[in-house]
Amino acid sequence: MIIGELTETYPPMQDGVGRVCWAYCREMERRGHEAYYIAPEDPAHSRIEGLKTILYKGLQIPGRNYRLGVPDWSLDFRKEIRQIPFDVLHIHSPFLSARVALEIQKNNPRIPIIATFHSKYYDDAYKITHSRKLSNSVVNVVLSVYSKCDAVWAVNRETADVLRAYGYKREIEIAPNGTDVYEIDYESAAQTRERLGIPEGKPVLLFVGQVSRKKNIGSVLEAAALLKKQGMDYTLLIAGEGPDRSSLQRQTAELNLEDRVGFLGFIRDGDMLRNLYTLADLFVFPSLYDNAPMVVREAAVNETPSVLVRGSCSAEVVEDGVNGFLCENTPEDIARVIREALPKAAEAGRKARQTIPKPWSDIITDVLDKYQTLIDRRRA
Repeated sequence: MIIGELTETYPPMQDGVGRVCWAYCREMERRGHEAYYIAPEDPAHSRIEGLKTILYKGLQIPGRNYRLGVPDWSLDFRKEIRQIPFDVLHIHSPFLSARVALEIQKNNPRIPIIATFHSKYYDDAYKITHSRKLSNSVVNVVLSVYSKCDAVWAVNRETADVLRAYGYKREIEIAPNGTDVYEIDYESAAQTRERLGIPEGKPVLLFVGQVSRKKNIGSVLEAAALLKKQGMDYTLLIAGEGPDRSSLQRQTAELNLEDRVGFLGFIRDGDMLRNLYTLADLFVFPSLYDNAPMVVREAAVNETPSVLVRGSCSAEVVEDGVNGFLCENTPEDIARVIREALPKAAEAGRKARQTIPKPWSDIITDVLDKYQTLIDRRRA
């Protein structure tokens, strides 16, 4: 099979959707297929070794980690992409990358297009525009693109419900995200703890992701302040970059938490990130925005249970008190759950590793079967 995976970010480490796209390409290449990562280029980063890429011009969005792709400005890109005899195209974003896929299909109607719904696009648009009218216009674009696709997938049931709430009426298949499963390196994690200056036995709370208030990090800091007032000793590590880092660091100072909270920035070293998961006692991720966050699965691989908001899309994989912990969306309850969860965290972490991660190899087996079905249907 010759496959195009299209998204809006490069390199894929920049966000979860890009990392999903990268994992798809990597696993398909391992099975002898030809998979292309198609996205806007980012001059600040070199191409990822071993990853087939087709990149078009992109413009930096002010104040954001993302680039706006402009495929119409990229004549070399358009020439290159017309020469590849794709069997299937999979869009992971319903905007300009989707337009590229639809243009390819227009010239070759035998190519099916799959769209995966990953993100809450209304929420994204409203955060930028503060306009319900404009945000609803973005939703209409999403629905228009998805209506032209051969199949629409969602990463879990809760996410499918979000898409239905947008007004999508056709069938939605569930295609969950996977993760890499590996042996835990406790010795390396202990060395990382030592380098960070965290004494053995001191509880470590961890957040990994875009440093944005839409991820509810402000509530995590307020909960941390409550725990400090209650006399609890701990370290809270925040790994990631994002538009709200400066304001969250100011909030940290205002709450007198500079001795408890460390902002680590974006972690490009995969071994370092795995060590952070391993040395953490709890992964604190009370985001209401995320749908099926890979970070929760990555934490589980390292036997670190998550604290998630009850009823959120992220919480679908967690049984409270068994393989993770659920809280209400208040700083007071986040603090309470953290305090009560710490004595049970080790056992919950072992259960999380057994029940939450699904290896990418298993996920891609199912994905390729679905691709082939759609290819056969189009060609018939």
